[in-house]
Amino acid sequence: MSIDPRLHATRRARVFEAMEAAGGGVLVLPAADERLRNADAEYLFRQDSDFHYLTGFDEPQGCAVLSARAGERRTVLFVRPRDREKEVWNGRRLGVEGAISALGVDQAFPVGDLDERLPALVDGAATLWFKLGADGGWDDRVIRLLCALRAGQRTGKRAPGAIVEPGRIVHELRLVKGPEEIKLLEKAAQITAEAHMSAMRDGQAKRREYQVQSEIEYAFRRRGGDGPGYGTIVAGGVNSTILHYRAGDAELKDGDVCLVDAGAEYRLYTADVTRTFPVSGEFTTAQADLYATCLEVQKQAIAAVRPGATIDGIHDLVVRGLTAGLLKLGLLSGELDALVADKSFRKYYMHRTSHWLGLDVHDAGDYTLAGASRPLVPGMVLTIEPGLYVAEDDESAPRALRGVGIRIEDDVLVTPEGHRNLTEATPKEIADVQATCVR
Repeated sequence: MSIDPRLHATRRARVFEAMEAAGGGVLVLPAADERLRNADAEYLFRQDSDFHYLTGFDEPQGCAVLSARAGERRTVLFVRPRDREKEVWNGRRLGVEGAISALGVDQAFPVGDLDERLPALVDGAATLWFKLGADGGWDDRVIRLLCALRAGQRTGKRAPGAIVEPGRIVHELRLVKGPEEIKLLEKAAQITAEAHMSAMRDGQAKRREYQVQSEIEYAFRRRGGDGPGYGTIVAGGVNSTILHYRAGDAELKDGDVCLVDAGAEYRLYTADVTRTFPVSGEFTTAQADLYATCLEVQKQAIAAVRPGATIDGIHDLVVRGLTAGLLKLGLLSGELDALVADKSFRKYYMHRTSHWLGLDVHDAGDYTLAGASRPLVPGMVLTIEPGLYVAEDDESAPRALRGVGIRIEDDVLVTPEGHRNLTEATPKEIADVQATCVR
């Protein structure tokens, strides 16, 4: 992965500005570490999103220390040193010297020096920005550091007076995407569209869910993606009503729908798209009615995305639209306002409509400001994903709809003029979905 040191230096400069506005201090941001999957086999490494955002460095271990004190800004990086023998086994390392030249940081030290050097970097800082509770080992390290500084008070050492969650700064920056991030999300969306179309073509009767999953994830990698940005959901038949189902070994059957929630990760940025298609290639009349209800509301919700709108407002629009649709379908009875007020819709629509999207599938950033749903601004990216799920044992529902789940999800960029659907290339109109299936 190529690194643009100017881009990450610009991001760090914005962090420094926010730190200085709060009185200055030191921010300690650990890199992700490698984790054992079983025995001596490790999980596929994936860098911590905050660490990547500020450094672009994607090796495990170590940390970045950002210091904004007395008008001086300094970035110090702790990295794995070069080691010829280990590099033969596990790949090349950037090393201390390489980190300074390639990443544009002020200083770099071997990760083995971390416990020795970190106290001096934190000593006397008014505030320590550090995420407590994320990693027990790092929590212990910071506690030891604070205890050492307090114990040395008589010799002039001073522990920070406050420990603050660094997400208050970093996550607010991550929430509004820059042009370079939008390009990566566009690429992730393009790869994802092609993978979903592969799923529609492959998801025929007698295929297993895991086989469709393999087609999707093959498409991710074949087209240049890092792989899935989250666990791929392929849910056939009654499994489509389970919100966080994972692709299993169930056989797809004619007459059923197949719900696919899958997004490609590209250079650590992920798409998040859901489509529902008919296994036979054509929706039944009842399935088409349920699908059309969900689709119409989803398009209304996307149209509502613009600067100044809120996620809560969009969700309320979706709730009202779906509840009206449920009345028409005969799944609910009564008066619309009363059904919305008493949340009767939750029997069939039990999740929220949107979440932020970016380096994480449920991306960083607060959803409220001063106790209210925050207004959307250009550069934010959010999902729009209404769904309707009729339980298999819902005896009050028409038999033709029992065990049918529909979800339609797109990734939407807020623009100065309104919005842009990044994932519109993934078919979702009934005619387009059926044409893609081609049985």
